[in-house]
Amino acid sequence: MNLVESLGVHRLLAIVRGKDTTAALRTVLTLAEEGVAAIEVSLNTAEALTVIRQARAELGPETLLGAGTVRSAADAARAVDAGASYLVTPALVDGLAPYGIPVLMGALTPSEIEVALARGAAAIKLFPGSLGGPGYLGALRDPFPDVPFVPVGGVDAPAARDYLDRGALAVGVGSPLVGDAADGGDLDRLRARAAVFLKVAAGETP
Repeated sequence: MNLVESLGVHRLLAIVRGKDTTAALRTVLTLAEEGVAAIEVSLNTAEALTVIRQARAELGPETLLGAGTVRSAADAARAVDAGASYLVTPALVDGLAPYGIPVLMGALTPSEIEVALARGAAAIKLFPGSLGGPGYLGALRDPFPDVPFVPVGGVDAPAARDYLDRGALAVGVGSPLVGDAADGGDLDRLRARAAVFLKVAAGETP
């Protein structure tokens, strides 16, 4: 499956951002072990490219391991070289198409969504989702019924369920899922949070 197809099936994108390189890598590997199919490593993680490179070596070529907070073509080049199989941007970024991998491009307004699609976005990262909440996504579904949206920003478990019920392709979840694990926090707690979000993504009661 490609990225959009996989997100449509699994409905969860984990976002790892941390200050400890070793802990961030351990977090990525733990999320993968728990069954999270798509994981993004933010480029403002400590030694993010090392984390991506080592995680790719551990997880193999088929894992959906991406780079987030991509703000330029130069960021994209470094991320692809490290092994990222998709890119996630916080805003509209030009010059990413030549890298030939899917881009979840950050957009919020209808005009920004149109620009992102024109730039070849595979899906729209609706960011920051907390500004409009699930109701805003619901309003966007009328003019953009076929656009795959992945809301990101302030997505806890109840909001994740609401977004998915309103037609989100998937939800992108950072701190409500990862917590302090990427800074050296408890991995058992990470596993417990992952179990909750995986159940929500599957339409089950956590």
